[in-house]
Amino acid sequence: MKRNGNLKWLLMLILAFSMILAACAGGGGDSSSSSGNGDSSSGGTDGSKEEDKGEAKEGGDLILAVLSDASSLDPAGSNDVPSSVVQANIYETLVNRNDNNEIIPGLAESWDAIDDTTYEFKLQQGVKFHDGEDFNAEVVKMNLERILDPDVASPRFFLYEMVTEVNVVDEYTVQIKTDYPFSPLLAHLSHNGGSMVSPKSIEADYEAMKGGKDAGSVVSLDPVGTGYFKFDSWTPGDQIKLVRNDDYWGDKVHVDSVTFKVIPESAVRNADLETGHVHIADPLQPNEVAGIENSSFATVNRQTSSSLAYLGFNTEKAPFDDPKVRKAISMLVNKEDISEGVYEGFGTLAKGPLAPGIFGYNEDAEPTAYNVEEAKKLLEEAGYADGFKSSIWTNDNPQRQQIAVLVQAELKKVNIDVDINVMEFGAYLDKTAAGEHDMFILGWSNSTGDADYGLYALFHSSQKGDPGNRSFYENAEVDELLNQGRRESDPEKRIEIYNKVQEHLIEDAPMAYLIHTEYLTGVSNKIKGFSIDTSGIYQLKDVQFVD
Repeated sequence: MKRNGNLKWLLMLILAFSMILAACAGGGGDSSSSSGNGDSSSGGTDGSKEEDKGEAKEGGDLILAVLSDASSLDPAGSNDVPSSVVQANIYETLVNRNDNNEIIPGLAESWDAIDDTTYEFKLQQGVKFHDGEDFNAEVVKMNLERILDPDVASPRFFLYEMVTEVNVVDEYTVQIKTDYPFSPLLAHLSHNGGSMVSPKSIEADYEAMKGGKDAGSVVSLDPVGTGYFKFDSWTPGDQIKLVRNDDYWGDKVHVDSVTFKVIPESAVRNADLETGHVHIADPLQPNEVAGIENSSFATVNRQTSSSLAYLGFNTEKAPFDDPKVRKAISMLVNKEDISEGVYEGFGTLAKGPLAPGIFGYNEDAEPTAYNVEEAKKLLEEAGYADGFKSSIWTNDNPQRQQIAVLVQAELKKVNIDVDINVMEFGAYLDKTAAGEHDMFILGWSNSTGDADYGLYALFHSSQKGDPGNRSFYENAEVDELLNQGRRESDPEKRIEIYNKVQEHLIEDAPMAYLIHTEYLTGVSNKIKGFSIDTSGIYQLKDVQFVD
């Protein structure tokens, strides 16, 4: 709101327009992949407020009102946050990350680097899957080889494509070998994509594939992991219910069940939070925070995130195959107006694709500045002085709709006529993965804390489509640098490599990097122990109802 005196008036139009758009769409959420733990919340449900909530008790049915339904409950079959937040409660990974981004034990109790390309893991003993199957080294081998199976075509293949062998040493010892020294291997193993699925489920899924069904059809519809919750039911578009795993090998959860109830309308989520029909409302809209904070029924959990909200360009389609056009549009995106007008200051302006706190973040990067006149010059040089027609795709995320309207208004200044198309989240993911779009608004959350995850999937040419590169961007020099970053073991040299990558990406502009958002969640005063990590994953293990 600093440079546009008409912004308040425009945002009133956006609000009205968003109400119309919301009626056209189903569930939606950030397209990202998430796992592990992050920083503690930066406000809302802090320790003092938790103490004020009363005495905790066991049992109860926890209900979350969420914007979007999962697309798959197979950890090898999806790459979006709405799926990951459910999967993270059913399945477990070999290792986890704590609040300081440090690797800690999970299903593996310890590990050692045998050499530059070999890790050996000692596994927890006595762990059972929800169907009674044993967890052991053979299961680890089966799961990792499934993700690497080209017939499965997992969108999370890129996480483990450097793995060449998974060798069983004994029942509870497994070795993972990589093609080259890969520094972030442990971080990647903490990712939800490395979740362990029951061997019986995997075998049944392969049998279904022989019969002509899609990979993941069995695993997704009846997910079986080792986690502290077990799958109960899924009514697509409505809700997913999990129940407590009373045979869990570690500390058990306190609540009897958790239901992820899909409620696309924010006002309805908040009303249900107030009446007690739900206990967690996610997400809150920025303009709803003050009302919840001043209420007597809930508090606001605020969490700085590793996510990136971006405006992507299909670089294989004219005119977006011209970097001058992409750079010009990036210059027409007023990030300060987006931050203040759409997010009300909840977030950090993005310089490039990586968020502060991620390994490899380039503090000295020069972001693309808002500059209408320079944008006009670039468009003229590219042969588009008179503008052109195009479209922006988004889903039912209200902030994305508002961003689309702001960008639409800015592009009119240079005679670029843009239509805004809003669609159901699953269809949106499918169509952008297929490259049917011109411009699109989406997000990506860095759930490993490493530059490789934040850059390789989004920008390496081998990752076009569903794995993450929905810009269909290809640059041989960037590919080579990303390959080098994966193979370099020296942290300082890796930082140098990733700094160069980010400089290329800012200049080449396969997307306009908008904002690193802040997660805003309404939490009922009837519960305590809830948090959300920097990648957007709910931490439900310690949630308890209070008297």
